[in-house]
Amino acid sequence: MESTNNTTPTFSILLVEDEASTLELLATILPKKYPGALLHTAHDGRKGLDLFKTHTPDIVITDFNMPEMSGAQMVDKIRAIKPDTKIIVITGKSEKPLQQNFTQEGVVFDHFIAKPVVFQELFTAIDQCLGDLNDIFN
Repeated sequence: MESTNNTTPTFSILLVEDEASTLELLATILPKKYPGALLHTAHDGRKGLDLFKTHTPDIVITDFNMPEMSGAQMVDKIRAIKPDTKIIVITGKSEKPLQQNFTQEGVVFDHFIAKPVVFQELFTAIDQCLGDLNDIFN
């Protein structure tokens, strides 16, 4: 799924989530909040990695526990391809909202957001990632 607006994308997001309702909800909300973003979606880590290899997005938002390939496995492979990719993990397995730079299974993530997702926390994490990316490229 890609953004359908007529503006030139300023950044790209890969959204990887195995829960269909969460994927659909986030895929609806993100383009409204970030109309300049090009959005790609996948329902598991393996498809997410394939999309990453094709599109090399700036930000990856991923569930942690997924079939086929976990979020940690996918992110480990993504970091090997493009180390400066910003990673936001969303999961129902913990109560640590918006924790920055945490490590799980030996993989470092930029932000962690507990489910159910509080949209303002997600938007804050995305905005911080965009700020970090601007610092890298400017």
